[in-house]
Amino acid sequence: MKSSADEYRAVHREPAWRARANFVIAAEIGGSRSHPEREQLWAKQIGDFRFELCCIPFFVYDLALGDEVETDQHYVVRELVKASGHCTFRVWFGESKNCSIQEEVVDMAKGLGCEWEWSSANLLAIDAATAALAKKLADYLYARQTAGHLMYETGLTS
Repeated sequence: MKSSADEYRAVHREPAWRARANFVIAAEIGGSRSHPEREQLWAKQIGDFRFELCCIPFFVYDLALGDEVETDQHYVVRELVKASGHCTFRVWFGESKNCSIQEEVVDMAKGLGCEWEWSSANLLAIDAATAALAKKLADYLYARQTAGHLMYETGLTS
């Protein structure tokens, strides 16, 4: 398996569960068959091709921190085997004119006991470990989005 960060569109520099991770796998997030774009995912190997995700996906949909996945022989995610029950939120600050909103969002996530990871200066991924936390976080982010301070989405397609 190649380990160069250059082969990935998205790289996790500070994975939420870095201490648990012992492997780096990938997930396809676009591109073409001959030139796929991939997100690097830190994971804990629990079988030959089975892994627990130790990072919060920045771009992959329908996966979350703690999910168990199965990969192909090239260690590219092929399917979700066991959902963790966690919910992923992505927050974009790029158009915000509120200088303190990033700190405010991180403080809110901390206060709720959520994990988070920065992809860039403007993209933050937040993990809510339970449905109750996800509801509180969604309500907060919705209010901030309505005020024009940020844009957000969940990592679920259904």
